[in-house]
Amino acid sequence: MKVLIFGSSTNPDRYSYKAAEMLIEYGHEIIQVGRRDGHAHNQPIFSGHPKVDKVHTLTLYMNPKALMEHKDYLVSLQPARVIFNPGTESVALANVFKENGVEVLNACTLVMLRTSQF
Repeated sequence: MKVLIFGSSTNPDRYSYKAAEMLIEYGHEIIQVGRRDGHAHNQPIFSGHPKVDKVHTLTLYMNPKALMEHKDYLVSLQPARVIFNPGTESVALANVFKENGVEVLNACTLVMLRTSQF
């Protein structure tokens, strides 16, 4: 399953970093998009709005205000579901996804993976 991590970081203390690590551990293909270009887990982190096809899950690690600035890009990815991790919840953005037929979850990617709910 292809998972796009939006808000990726090269900092091992960040939850987005831990999520990338665990998603790889569980065998998922990841695309990392962050504020700056970089590398984590031997994979690139892209800045901006890279073109990505066939994203199944979009997992968010950016504050709600910043997420709204990327609304059009995030919706254009046409994911099957989006996970608003703790601290990223946005009713306005969630409603946009729902209007586009996307499953919306307020959940924690790390917990979902560890409890076989991903």
